[in-house]
Amino acid sequence: MQKPENIKYKINFSRRRTLSIIVSPDKGVVVKAPNRTPLKMIERFVTEKSDWIHKTLNKFNSLVRIDNHAGYADGDLLLLFGREHRLKLEPSDKYCVRLGNNCTIEAAVNKDHNPLIIRSMLESWFKYIARNKLTIKFREVLLNYRNFGFKPADFTVRTMKTRWGTCSSKGKIALSYDLVRLDDIYSEYVILHELCHLRHHNHSADFYRLLSEVYPQWKVVREELKKYIR
Repeated sequence: MQKPENIKYKINFSRRRTLSIIVSPDKGVVVKAPNRTPLKMIERFVTEKSDWIHKTLNKFNSLVRIDNHAGYADGDLLLLFGREHRLKLEPSDKYCVRLGNNCTIEAAVNKDHNPLIIRSMLESWFKYIARNKLTIKFREVLLNYRNFGFKPADFTVRTMKTRWGTCSSKGKIALSYDLVRLDDIYSEYVILHELCHLRHHNHSADFYRLLSEVYPQWKVVREELKKYIR
């Protein structure tokens, strides 16, 4: 049997019983295999799954990464409020970030331009902007949809890299600060999604009926939101 073409993959051996494949934007193709599994068997398994692997990898080409884990450099494009902003680094003895003219983000940094320090500084600034903007948006949504009688116990904006929002069993709603990087339509959808969880703390048919009543276009917006990764 021929080796799988154009598929680079890593193998993780462990005390498991079956073969499986994980495909992700960050780690690529990873095969999880039981200890002492013959390489020929793994190659055969990857070949059998090659169509699915290629299809999944092709989907990743349309994804938009909103965070640069390696750090930022002068001239980089950053998403904010759903629009691309050009990063301008300016030499200074003090660190600060501000929104400039013509869709620019101006960051004052020292001369070494350490990308990790710049990234940390920008992330702190995004959080600061998000707490203000998303809190205003949350209040606006509550007002616009007041006829549904949503009454959350609390609201906060915090770091969440695997979810866009949460609703606790006590009715406390939290949003990921990363939503400030995107257009308002996505934060509105996430807010309404979490507000519906105040009535149905699950993803049952009743929950989706309520969400469809509150926000009929939720399916389209949810699919568009899936293209953004962090």
